[in-house]
Amino acid sequence: MIRSSFIDLFLETKILNMKKIISYSLVVIAMLFFSFKTGALLPIGSDMPMQDKKMLDISGKDVSMKDAMKGNGVVVIFSSNTCPYVIKNQERITTLVDFATKLNFGVIILNSNEAYREKEESYEAMKEYAVENKMNCFYTIDKNSEVADAFGANRTPECFLFDKNLKLAYHGAIDDNPTDATAVTRSYLADAMAQLSNNKEVTMKESKSVGCGIKRKKV
Repeated sequence: MIRSSFIDLFLETKILNMKKIISYSLVVIAMLFFSFKTGALLPIGSDMPMQDKKMLDISGKDVSMKDAMKGNGVVVIFSSNTCPYVIKNQERITTLVDFATKLNFGVIILNSNEAYREKEESYEAMKEYAVENKMNCFYTIDKNSEVADAFGANRTPECFLFDKNLKLAYHGAIDDNPTDATAVTRSYLADAMAQLSNNKEVTMKESKSVGCGIKRKKV
């Protein structure tokens, strides 16, 4: 009888602990879901969504992605002030802006880190970051991560190249080595721009973006 009671108590305790673990796991999953909830990733060949949406630029003006477009198209980069991958790639981004300008592509950088908007990703912090890094392009606030959600963007940095018809021609990383610029063997984004500017098809249309997660507000 004592043995039976002990077994019953052991089973009840084990079941109770399992319930706690399951409940905790569900909470964690829900937090992750709401923190990183996005739309479906924009397929290659898609029209640019929200192309006329006005966003506050560090210049104080409201600009859209379509406003940033030049004769051959536009590059949209999701970025931030604080991501170590962005900081490590900032010199490459600056070089790409110059390269894009020479090939008649516009560049607009979007900061979608709404969860940190009152902290490191504030408008003032964005302006300071742009000055420190001599950013020669639009750098705008993606309020409530709306454009990131429409694109299905999840990382910083993450690049979307649109052609002169605002069709998505390339999506992904800047190059094949986000951690070491000296070890890069293929510059995906630059190659795609060069091919488009010569009226050629982009051969490498997608690659995997490596970086920090976009910090969305929990809903």
